[in-house]
Amino acid sequence: MHFGVLDHLDFGGKTDLSAHYEERLRMVERLDRAGFYGFHVTEHHCTPLGGAASPSIFLASAAQRTDNIRLGTLVYTLPMHHPLRLIEEICMLDHLSNGRLDIGFGRGSVPFELSYFGLDPDDAVDHYSEALKIVREGLTTSHLDHNGKYFQFRDIPIALFPLQRPMPPVWYGVHSIESAQKSADLGYNIVCNQAVENSARYIGSFREALDKSGTSRSTRMIGLHRAVIVAPTDREAEAVADRAYQNFLKSFRFVTARHGAENKVSGRENSFAELVKIGRGIAGSPATVADFLADQMSRAGANYCLMYLALGDMSHEEITTSIKLLANQVMPRLQGEDGLARYGTDG
Repeated sequence: MHFGVLDHLDFGGKTDLSAHYEERLRMVERLDRAGFYGFHVTEHHCTPLGGAASPSIFLASAAQRTDNIRLGTLVYTLPMHHPLRLIEEICMLDHLSNGRLDIGFGRGSVPFELSYFGLDPDDAVDHYSEALKIVREGLTTSHLDHNGKYFQFRDIPIALFPLQRPMPPVWYGVHSIESAQKSADLGYNIVCNQAVENSARYIGSFREALDKSGTSRSTRMIGLHRAVIVAPTDREAEAVADRAYQNFLKSFRFVTARHGAENKVSGRENSFAELVKIGRGIAGSPATVADFLADQMSRAGANYCLMYLALGDMSHEEITTSIKLLANQVMPRLQGEDGLARYGTDG
C-alpha cells in the first residue's frame, strides 16, 4: 500500500502568501522524508481555494526541494490551458523532477471559474476531450497536426519531450463504472472520493477491465481519497478538524456562494462530523485513524491511500504533527511493517 497527499494549497484566512507557500514546500519536504509516494495539487482560480492556481509553478519549486516523492496534478483544468503550452510545461516539469511527474486532467469542476476566463461551461466536456487528445499525442510525437473545433494547427514542431516515455503516468478521478472501465483501457491510474460502497463498485469495474485486457493489477495505482487529521488523542484531532474544516468550507464554497449556488458533489457536508458520518474523513489518534483507513482501503479494494492532510486554517505545527504520527504509527501498521519510526522527531 502507498500513501499520498492531495492539496488545494487553500489560503483562506491567511494574509502572508509568501509564508504560506514556504510552509507548504516544507510540508512536501517532510512528506518526502517520511516515505510518502506522491503529492498532488489541484487547480482552481479566483478563489482562496486556488493556492495552486498555476500547478506547474508550485510543482517546479517542490521538485527542487525533494528527492523521491512523486509530484503531480489532480488536475490540470484543460479548458484553461492551450494544449501546446501545456505539453511544453509537462515536458519541462518531468525533467526538472528527474522523472517524478504524474499528470491528471479534468474539465473543471466549478463552471463559474471557467466563465471568468471567457469560457462557456457548456463546452467544457468537448473542450476537455479535444485538448486531452492533443496533449497525449504531443507528448509522444515530434510534429503535431490538428484540425478541431477549438484548436487548429499544422506541422507544429514539438521540440521538448518528457523524460518518462512514452509519457508520465496519467491519473483520472473516477465517478462511474463507465469512467472506471475507460480509465483501465486508456492506461490511467485512478482515484475515487465517494463513499466506500460506490468506490468499491468503480474500483471493481476497473480491476475487471484490467483482467479482461490481460493487464497486471500491480501496474496501476488505485486511489481512495479521504480527509485525515491525526493528533495524539481523538479529542485533540476532532477539535482541530472541527475548526479547520469550517475555514476550509469557506474557501471550498467561495465561488458557488458568490453566485448564490450550491456545491453539487463535494463540499456539501456542513461539518467535519458529517464527513466522518458518510465515511469520507477521519480525525483521531493514530489507532483510530489506522483502524478507519485499514477498513476503508480493504473494502474499496484500493492500493493508494490519498489524503487531505492540510485543511483550512490548520497551523504548520498541526500539519507536521499529523504527518509524524501517520509516518511513525499509522503507515507502518497498514503496510505490515515492524512499526519502526520512519520520520525523525527533529523535522
